[in-house]
Amino acid sequence: MISLAGRDILHAWGKFVFTGVGLGLLIGVTLTMAGVYRGMVDDANVLLDNSGADMWVVQKDTQGPYAESSSITDDTYRSMLGMPGVARVANITYLTMQVSQLGDGKARDVRAMVVGITPDGAGHPGQPGYLVDGRHLTRGHYEAVADMATGFALGERIRIRRNEYTVVGLTRRMVSSGGDPMVFIPLKDAQEAQFLKDNDAIHAQRARTAQSPALNRPGVPGLLDAVIASQSTNTSVNAVLVQIELGADPDAVAEPIRRWKHLSVYTRAQMQGILIEKLIATAAKQIAMFLVILAIVSAAIVAFIIYTLTMGKIREIAVLKLIGTTNRTIAGMILQQSVALGLIGFVVGKVSATFWAPFFPKYVLLESGDAIRGFVAVVVICVLASVLAIRAALKVDPAEAIGG
Repeated sequence: MISLAGRDILHAWGKFVFTGVGLGLLIGVTLTMAGVYRGMVDDANVLLDNSGADMWVVQKDTQGPYAESSSITDDTYRSMLGMPGVARVANITYLTMQVSQLGDGKARDVRAMVVGITPDGAGHPGQPGYLVDGRHLTRGHYEAVADMATGFALGERIRIRRNEYTVVGLTRRMVSSGGDPMVFIPLKDAQEAQFLKDNDAIHAQRARTAQSPALNRPGVPGLLDAVIASQSTNTSVNAVLVQIELGADPDAVAEPIRRWKHLSVYTRAQMQGILIEKLIATAAKQIAMFLVILAIVSAAIVAFIIYTLTMGKIREIAVLKLIGTTNRTIAGMILQQSVALGLIGFVVGKVSATFWAPFFPKYVLLESGDAIRGFVAVVVICVLASVLAIRAALKVDPAEAIGG
């Protein structure tokens, strides 16, 4: 009696295998959805790790620079250099935009996060942690280090706003919280790209300024020229990245900056909370809803298939009852078939998810823990889905074996 389930599966193995493959593809989608969420969390953590910062100093009452817009003057970092517990500081700008790839007579736009850094070399806050090819930025203008996910090649020319840059270095896994690859350019160029207005806007602003009566007072010579000159320069950054001394308490270092500099300061733990609990929260809820729906659909498919297979062998079940087979043995046979279908589906799903995950445009992280939880969920779903078929089988009258 133990081999009843196996014999029945072999009898209709084609239908059983094809059903398992179909269920497996559905399970593969479920595992991929979980991997998408894990990838989003990993992108957020990678962003914090790659910044090289222990604290982020941003505009007061904002949660920048990743969750909200933040703008502070670029000389703010000087006042932090001598503060207790501060080891290194660096200005930085972030701007997500379309970067144009030039060459071969064709232009290709790539969505990327453009990061403005001071060319200080590796180890300083904001710098790419490592390069897979080329070198770090050494000049103050028109050089770029790009993540390999952009598709840019070493020595290639790219356009950001009005300026062209040469790719001098390539890095890997340097991404924004949304998974967009990063392109690093000198800070002055990034300030111009993010904050400076175009020539027509500057000309119009200067014309309006020149017509202001307050700036054309005879007793204040040079005031108009000074204001116009200030409109042509930019002194803003999005944040100041701070590295603290070894053993220093981040909260203790951050408190004087908040109190005396009138700025918002976030430690690593606080910034991680902003990225994961606020930026990713809505996407996480949406993915959770998809997982619930997929689990319900999977259970419905298994229940339908097992019920159909059971109803297709009512006469055989009646014969088994007639020769004295217990209800427990019949229920076990149906349960084994259901679990076997789930196991086939899980194997197909795990292989499928592993195969197609690298082809997704954003990072998909398939964790072994999720696979184990998925396996347990599949077994539980299959057990529950077999209940309907078991109830139908147990109601079969042995007399049907004679009367059919």
